[in-house]
Amino acid sequence: MFPAPESINNISGAIQLALGPVFLLTGIAGLLNVISGRLSRIIDRARLLTGNQFDIISSGQESEDLMMQLQKLEKRRHYTSIAITACTIAALLVCTVITVLFLEVLFGAPMTWIVAVLFTASTLALVVGLAYFLREVHIASQTIRIFIVGKK
Repeated sequence: MFPAPESINNISGAIQLALGPVFLLTGIAGLLNVISGRLSRIIDRARLLTGNQFDIISSGQESEDLMMQLQKLEKRRHYTSIAITACTIAALLVCTVITVLFLEVLFGAPMTWIVAVLFTASTLALVVGLAYFLREVHIASQTIRIFIVGKK
C-alpha cells in the first residue's frame, strides 16, 4: 500500500533531523509552563481584589485605585493569553514540521518547501509569543510596589 523506505538509514536520518525541532518543542513547553503560571497568578490576584472590594469601606480614591489595578490585571491577562496562544501555535507547527519530515522519508516526496514554511511560521509564532510575554512582564514590573520595612 505505502512504498517502503529505501533503508533503515533513511528513517534514522529522519529521526536525527527531527531531534532539533523536538528540543525546540521542549523549550516551548517550558515557556508555556512559565506563562501559564503567570496567568494563574494574575487571575488569583484579580479574584482577591474583586472579592475584597465589598470589604473595603472605600472613599473615591480607594475605589479608583482598585479599578486601576483591575485594569492593569486585565491588560496583563490579555497579553498573557495571547502569548499562550502564540506559543501553542508555535508548538503545533513544530509538531507538524516533525510529521512532514517523517512523511518525506516514508513517501520519498520532496517536501522541503513545506518544512521551511512551517518552521518559519513556528519561529514567527514563537517570536510573537515571546514579545507578548515580555510586554506582560514589563507591565507587571511597572505596577509592583516595593515597600521597605520601617519606611512609609
